[in-house]
Amino acid sequence: MYDLIIIGGGPAGSAAAVYAARKRLKTLLITNEFGGQSAVSFEIQNWIGTPAISGAELAENLKRHVNTYAGDILTVKEGEKVTAVKKIDSPIETFAQTEGGFEVTTEDGTIFPAKSILVAAGSSRRKLQAKNADALEHKGLTYCASCDGPLFSDQDVAVIGGGNAAFETAAQLLAYVKTVTLLNHSDGYAKADPVVVEKVLANPKMKAVDNAEVVEVKGDKFVSGLSYKNKKTDELVELSVKGIFVEIGQIPNTDFVKGLVELDQYNRIKIDPKTQKTSTPGIWAAGDATDILYHQNNIAAGDAVKAVEDIYLHLHTK
Repeated sequence: MYDLIIIGGGPAGSAAAVYAARKRLKTLLITNEFGGQSAVSFEIQNWIGTPAISGAELAENLKRHVNTYAGDILTVKEGEKVTAVKKIDSPIETFAQTEGGFEVTTEDGTIFPAKSILVAAGSSRRKLQAKNADALEHKGLTYCASCDGPLFSDQDVAVIGGGNAAFETAAQLLAYVKTVTLLNHSDGYAKADPVVVEKVLANPKMKAVDNAEVVEVKGDKFVSGLSYKNKKTDELVELSVKGIFVEIGQIPNTDFVKGLVELDQYNRIKIDPKTQKTSTPGIWAAGDATDILYHQNNIAAGDAVKAVEDIYLHLHTK
């Protein structure tokens, strides 16, 4: 019987595991792999305390740190996926609480019981469906401006998307790139804040193209450009850029808690930002699977620590 089961091994799940172990909570961490989305980044320059680190090295560091505490108090199950979380309504004698607990089921059918759950399963980027997009990912095409943006200083780049994330990415890039061309699939920016749109588009280095459907990513070993179709005229346009930043949405990894906790319209877990509590007592969430405003590694780690602090109080003082 575990005090806490943590689902996910990115910055949020790893930070939670370290803090839970240090608080002597009997904890199980279940993750398919360590590192989260950043594991594939060529270079990360905003992980606090480290001027530059590759995604692979960050993932290895997280794994090493967590495994430092592995033993009687912390169990790590890597290479496994959670398929379901079920609430146990009837009290169980071994629980410190009387409201029951939870059962977590993994892909191989194993069931683990716990008093509390922290969902830190992250999300997956919605991938660009264009010719060569998959082949040139991490070779000039990226899904993380905060991770990879500075690598394209003084270069012409493109941002694909038309929501707030796309405009915020463009705003970041404008600080150091030569030009930004934003390619918007729709006619207008209904999903973006008008104030943000106006401010970003006012930058002389910024250009936006509506009704643009990206058809192909160009390049051999690295991105050299792209082609897009004007959806109104069917004209095919070639654009020379060195970097392509895709911001067309994220897919939260929350299928296994649907119907158990309250989700927003994007299937992200709704949380109380003070405590990271979900709508279901006994379940907390942190990181990209939640409805927080900003999704960053450092924020995810901090929110997970906040959750563990609250979980500890829940188990021992309430």
